[in-house]
Formats: sequence, structure tokens, C-alpha cells
Amino acid sequence: MPMKAIQLTGHGRDGGYAEYTVVPSDNAYQTDADISDAELATFCCAYMTGEHMLDRAHVAEGERVLVTGSSGGVGSGIIQLARARGAIPFAVTSRSKADEILDIGAEATVLRDDEGELVDKVDDATDSQPIDVVADLVAGPMFNDLLRVLRAEGRYTTAGAIAGPVVELDLRTMYLNHLELNGSSQGTRDAFRRVKRYVENGEIKPLLDRTYKLSDFHDAQQAFIDKNHVGNLVVVPDSKWDEYGAPHAG
Repeated sequence: MPMKAIQLTGHGRDGGYAEYTVVPSDNAYQTDADISDAELATFCCAYMTGEHMLDRAHVAEGERVLVTGSSGGVGSGIIQLARARGAIPFAVTSRSKADEILDIGAEATVLRDDEGELVDKVDDATDSQPIDVVADLVAGPMFNDLLRVLRAEGRYTTAGAIAGPVVELDLRTMYLNHLELNGSSQGTRDAFRRVKRYVENGEIKPLLDRTYKLSDFHDAQQAFIDKNHVGNLVVVPDSKWDEYGAPHAG
């Protein structure tokens, strides 16, 4: 029987913009993390997705991970999660966001808006050290070059394709270098519990760029589309807005 696509509330099922929702008790976890509800909301989807990507690619301590889409919720989470397991993240980003990405924990940045071939720019960023894993959220025209970046027997993992899901693949790059390609979506309960532990131990930090009222969710969607932020945007029900005051500006 073919596997059904994973569905979430707000993605495949209605209810993502509801003030209240009901979930199975098995999906509810208590936490003593000393951060706000809005900051907690930055972790659940983005960081579990990122942690599962790293699990799928078997990322180990000391390995170098190239992260695309590194200013988004999942990408910025992967940078922190890679550090939490002792791996070394390198980030593909724009020049305007490079300093913020370094502050999150990237070892170095690869500036996509600078001239030059991606493979050469990655080589410069790593001082010619090999890339073990590519954690890709972008795909599109960059896909084949991302495979060329990998060392022999390297691993590629993806959970997104914001630059385009239909890509060109030179199979010779894959089979001559014994590459491993993994698709990933959401995560496991073990991955979530691990993320929860990282949060409570302070090993990863919430990246809350801005909050929006639920009634202003169209503004939040436009901000997401504009992609001028680093980290996450959180929508808060209007009835809870007094707890948060004015939107947080990152």
C-alpha cells in the first residue's frame, strides 16, 4: 500500500489559524523551559524537521554540514542542532544576513549573491575541508552543484524546495561518488524529545523574529514571503496579545 503524505493542522488539514485546537494527549508535552509561549512555538515544527533531517543523514560529531535556506526557521534551527550534536555547520545565505547567521552558530557563510561557482565558494569557506552532509531546503537550480560539493560517500538530505522542486540531476555525480540521498518530512517522537531536551538545557535558543496578531495573519504571510527575516514568525491569538504587547522586532 502506498504511503500517505504526512498531514498537519494547517498543512493538509484545516485549522492552522484557529484560536483553539484539540490534539491527542500523546502529542502534548509539558516543559519547564523558562521562555515565553511565543518562543516555544518557534521550535515544534521547524526544529523537529531539522533534527529529523540530521537523523536521516546520520550526522555525527565533527562532521561538516552545509545548510541552505539558513535564515529560515528550519535552516537556522539546523545550524543550532548541528552544533548541539558536535557537528560543524556552514551556511549558504545572502550578504545582508551573513552576520546574523554567524551569530547563530555557523562556522562560516557561503554568500549566494557573490560571484563565483558554488563549489569554489564552499571550498573557500571550509579551507578546502570536505563537506560530509548537505542539508538542503532550497533545491532549484542549485541542486546539482550541492551534490558536487559533497565528498565521496557524502549524504544529502532535504525537507524543502523553496527555489523549485523540479531539478536537474546528473546521475554520474551520484553514482560515481557513492552519494546517499534522503528525503525527510517532519520527524519522530524521539527527535521531538531530543529537541525538547536541548531547549530545556539551553543548548538551542529560540529565534523569534516577530510576532503577529492572529487577525493580522495576512501580514505575517507576506513577511514570510518577503523573506527579510532570520528565524521564525509567530502568530498569537488576539485574546493573548496583551501578554506580548507590541510585535517583537528582530
